[in-house]
Formats: sequence, structure tokens, C-alpha cells
Amino acid sequence: MSELILADESYAVRGAVFEVYREMGSGFLEAVYQECLEKELAKRGIPFEAQKNLALAYKGESLGQVYKADILCYDKIIVELKAVKKTTAEHSAQLINYLKAANLQLGLLVNFGAYPKATIQRLVL
Repeated sequence: MSELILADESYAVRGAVFEVYREMGSGFLEAVYQECLEKELAKRGIPFEAQKNLALAYKGESLGQVYKADILCYDKIIVELKAVKKTTAEHSAQLINYLKAANLQLGLLVNFGAYPKATIQRLVL
């Protein structure tokens, strides 16, 4: 049985996500959850950068386009936020593409719009 990559780090981020949902519930816009999660991550001492630009390349050549990660935690985990009734395969594919582009292994697709609790999908390359 293989070990989960970045298990402790992702556990810490998940705890912050569930605390935000416990406090706020569902029904707000994504931007509200983004701000709340930033406050909770800071409160817990979890290193993060919000709206972090991640460079993109095509065949080794830099592109003018960049991906703006909702939140990058520990310089290793992309946290993609949604506030929708249900996440779709397109949301997962989007995060997978971001991980490939950023050359990272772990992403968390967080949906604050789900009821009765927030959902977190762990995506690994």
C-alpha cells in the first residue's frame, strides 16, 4: 500500500476548508469562500499564496497566458475553489490541466456549494 503524497499538508488544508464551511455553510459566492479560507489558512499558520500566477509553457516555450491558482498551499498543492451544486468532470479536468501546467502533483477541488457539507476531491498526477 503506497503512502498518500503530502498527507499531513493536505489534511491541514482540509481542516481549514471544513472549518470555513462549518462557520459559513453553503450559498455564498466563490469569492466569499476564497476570502474566508485565506483568513482560516493564515490563522492556522498554513503557508499559502492566493491568486498565484503559474507560468505556462508549450513545447518548452513560455506562454504569455498564465494560470491564476485560487490558492497555492505549501508551494505544492493547488486548491481550486467552486461554489456549485455539484462539481463535474470538467472541473476535475481543469484542475488536472493546472497541475500539469504547474508541474505539481496534488490538487484539491473544493466545492463549498454542496449541501449538507463541503466536498473535497483529491486529484493526483
